[in-house]
Amino acid sequence: MTLQDPVKRYPAITPPEQSLPGTGLDAEMTPKADLGEESYRGTGRLTGRKALITGGDSGIGAATAIAFAREGADVVISYLPEEEKDAQHVKEVIEADGRKAVTIPGDLRDKQFAKDLVAKAVEELDGLDILVNNGGKQVAQESIEDITDEQLEATFDVNILAQFRLVKAALPHLKPGATIINTTSVVSYMPPEKLVDYAATKAAINTFTKGLAQQLAPKGIRVNAVAPGPIWTPLQPSGGQQPEDLPEFGQSTPLGRAGQPTELAPAYVFLASPESSYVVGATIAVTGGMPTP
Repeated sequence: MTLQDPVKRYPAITPPEQSLPGTGLDAEMTPKADLGEESYRGTGRLTGRKALITGGDSGIGAATAIAFAREGADVVISYLPEEEKDAQHVKEVIEADGRKAVTIPGDLRDKQFAKDLVAKAVEELDGLDILVNNGGKQVAQESIEDITDEQLEATFDVNILAQFRLVKAALPHLKPGATIINTTSVVSYMPPEKLVDYAATKAAINTFTKGLAQQLAPKGIRVNAVAPGPIWTPLQPSGGQQPEDLPEFGQSTPLGRAGQPTELAPAYVFLASPESSYVVGATIAVTGGMPTP
């Protein structure tokens, strides 16, 4: 296999100033993100596994869902109802690979939805052994004074409280060998001034991951996290970055470019697979070289 220069694997994108409505769609992004539809190749590392991925319609969640399916897993993805177009695209890609894909729309802020989501996933897949807590909310604000109570509560509800609820609902179904993977962020270590509330939730996810990992390890259930750096997903042009900051998004990393969602997928595959059997309570940083502790 020829060597691949990570600096040049993908171009350093210069997205135009844009503001996608709502939570944004992969289908409407400029430029388009690479979810691995054509680039990810599986090797059977998750054959027979059953995964639930929140935020699985777009970005990192979609790339992870596609990778899991290419590795042999059946997948349930959750997403907001307005993201149906993206969810159906992911479903089509997975089914084209001969795996089962189930789409379940709903709001992670809804306490009952968390319980119903897990129950439905278990029913559809006849079990559950991988939970990926990936759904997230990010809204950039110049000042803490601009963060409304509604935004603050929604960000904490989606990013960290939903993870507690989903884990509680999933635990009765998880057997030894099962895995839980939480999505945190490089901002938990390097909090930008415009993402104060978001960064606080991501730091909480790191601590939640480490504490839960110690609690569940004796039961044979491994808990880990992935910390993405600047990755080109709908989260960014739908309010996660201010429009004027988008043209230089990710260019300050040592690799000089933003990451693509498919570049995150191998980390999730590794943590879900038996290859990582001695990895517990870890956070894998996929940051383009941005340093983490």
